Amino acid sequence: MGQDSTLKNWASCAAILALPIAVVGVSLAYLQLQGCAPATNPLPVPGTTAATNPGPKLVDQGAPLKEYVNSLGMKFAWIPPGNFLMGSPVGEKGRDDDEVQHRVTLTKGFWLGVYPVNQAELQAVMKNNPSHFKGDNRPVEQVSWQDCQAFCAALSKREGKTYRLPTESEWEYACRAGATTAYCFGDDPAQLGEYAWYVENSDSVTYPVGRKKPNAWGLYDMHGNVWQWCQDWYGDYPRSDQVDPLGPAQGSHRVIRGGSWRYYGRDCRSADRIWFVPVIRLNYLGFRLALVPPG
Repeated sequence: MGQDSTLKNWASCAAILALPIAVVGVSLAYLQLQGCAPATNPLPVPGTTAATNPGPKLVDQGAPLKEYVNSLGMKFAWIPPGNFLMGSPVGEKGRDDDEVQHRVTLTKGFWLGVYPVNQAELQAVMKNNPSHFKGDNRPVEQVSWQDCQAFCAALSKREGKTYRLPTESEWEYACRAGATTAYCFGDDPAQLGEYAWYVENSDSVTYPVGRKKPNAWGLYDMHGNVWQWCQDWYGDYPRSDQVDPLGPAQGSHRVIRGGSWRYYGRDCRSADRIWFVPVIRLNYLGFRLALVPPG
């Protein structure tokens, strides 16, 4: 997995230690770990009116659009329903124990952002840009899971559509784009630089989205650049087949996927998963959006 399990556990512990300590009656830190309390200085949700810029319809003659562009110019690719083996085989190089393979069926298609959310898009909706590496077309970073929820709510209200974070299974399904290999393009890490910004080629910064090759479904930066928040709580995988899984019902850490500019190639694998408390903000952690079909 990424750097190794010890480092991941250290990162989670460091995140916990960085949280506020206690408030009268109930510990705010405890509530934040459960994802129930707001982050410190959360991104504001501006007072938008419903569907002020609804954009085009999502379907054409009863069929979902293969690509949808909203009023901000954000592009979304249609991800069809299907099934796949989630996780990694025992022999995969860099594999960690929490990547138990199991078959997942997704019965409903959805749209997924062609790129991670960029800074201009966040600024347009939230009137705020917390990112460390500034640039309109650079990916947003230094956003907590809770900040992502605020953005989804504000954009959904503005557009009259339902935006959310992808589930972990949706994210991996879309990343693989039909591939069963360690990366969307195969197993050879020597090719990763064609698809990803990671520790070997990033010079310790983020880059504008879409500069590398996309996967087979036209999605960019699924490997590297910034880690991406998923909707799910982190937990052990089931060993049985799953249909439309939503992850654990509760937990203390949210899943992130994809690797980033400061991590190694093994951390950018399609099956690699790590986790952070939902209030943390880091300069290598961003997100991309899913768009839910109507009805």
